Amino acid sequence: MDKQMKKGVLDLCVLSVLSEEDCYGYQLVEKISAAIEISEGTIYPLLKRLQKEGLLASYIRESSEGPARKYYKLTPEGITKCKRLRKEWFEFYNGVNKLLGRGNGDE
Repeated sequence: MDKQMKKGVLDLCVLSVLSEEDCYGYQLVEKISAAIEISEGTIYPLLKRLQKEGLLASYIRESSEGPARKYYKLTPEGITKCKRLRKEWFEFYNGVNKLLGRGNGDE
């Protein structure tokens, strides 16, 4: 996938995953990578920016598998932003599919 296209949807991906459950950084990488390829080097600056924007909060949770982990969760502003971005995404997605004729890209 084109880097710019991927970069444009990563905020939505992170917010969407966190709308389902709190996660630590590497866990987010694993969940998002199941759908689109990303690296740890991509996610941590993004988490820091989203936290600075007030969309995420973090807390430390002890782990039975090693050191304590920093978990991220949506703030009320993050929940609102996630809902807005999801709405915008599906409007964009449906519009692009109309233009593409709902083809699967294999043509």
